[in-house]
Amino acid sequence: MIYARIAGTGSFLPGEPVSNDDLVARGIETSDEWIVSRSGIRSRHLAAADVGASDLAVVAAQRAIEAAACTAEDIDLIIVATSTPDFIFPSTAALVQAKLGIRNGGPVFDVQAVCSGFVYGLSVAEKFIRSGSHKRALVIGAEVFSRILDWSDRATCVLFGDGAGAVVLEASERPGILASALHADGSHHAILCVPGGVAAGQVTGDPFLRMDGQAVFKFAVKVLGEVAHEVLEQAGETADSIDWLIPHQANIRIIQATAKRLGIPMEKVITTLDHHGNTSAASIPLALDEAVRAGKVRAGQRLMVEGVGGGFTWGAALIDF
Repeated sequence: MIYARIAGTGSFLPGEPVSNDDLVARGIETSDEWIVSRSGIRSRHLAAADVGASDLAVVAAQRAIEAAACTAEDIDLIIVATSTPDFIFPSTAALVQAKLGIRNGGPVFDVQAVCSGFVYGLSVAEKFIRSGSHKRALVIGAEVFSRILDWSDRATCVLFGDGAGAVVLEASERPGILASALHADGSHHAILCVPGGVAAGQVTGDPFLRMDGQAVFKFAVKVLGEVAHEVLEQAGETADSIDWLIPHQANIRIIQATAKRLGIPMEKVITTLDHHGNTSAASIPLALDEAVRAGKVRAGQRLMVEGVGGGFTWGAALIDF
């Protein structure tokens, strides 16, 4: 039997941290107290104007490859989860493949599931590996959400940050990803979206992120609890077996409510929201890599990763690390 295990993790954050007070100094009508009390966020990283999602992704990928003790040429599948690609096409994954110098002809593509994107990419990569068609996949979440924020809308612009996280997923005789589940309900697309595009060289619609915060909160808490229980049931396990919950880092209240629904104490929840902000598809692999390098997450431990994002999309995976 072929299984898929995480062999290495990596991440990258651009520039210096930008604090809530820094945002106030830039002219945004808000305060540190207002942002922290509503979201739990104290700082985030913002990419320079000439830095794209692929640039962040490449550094995270290089660090994951090094941690996995393999070479770039060993990677035969690349999946990049992003809502902020460098170009309309080619895919950000193709750009990452080129920048890593990989010339082995392996498939590459982007996944667009917003904040659920990394869980989607991980689940898809696992299916490739378990089929026997591929041996070593690079799964990356990379975002420059600062590009799609309306900086006059304080309800949204203070919540997001830029960054990238990556894992190398490889074929193994030992189970790694024990179970996963992915879902979507497009009827809720309007509560979190960027309802714009480009046509005939002109911006059409609204090119900025728009969100109904209360609706997103209610939906997220409901589906995150449900999908976590679904994955545990699929694996024949209980929440007591989880060493670490690594949720999408959207809002501290959503994280706390989800942990409570699972009966998991906050001491067993990895949170990076306070210094990363919401980095969309990058948030879970960023949090995972930080926890690994800090010595929190260790080999042999069991992890639950789960995300929810625009679409609406949601998903979870139970992982033996």
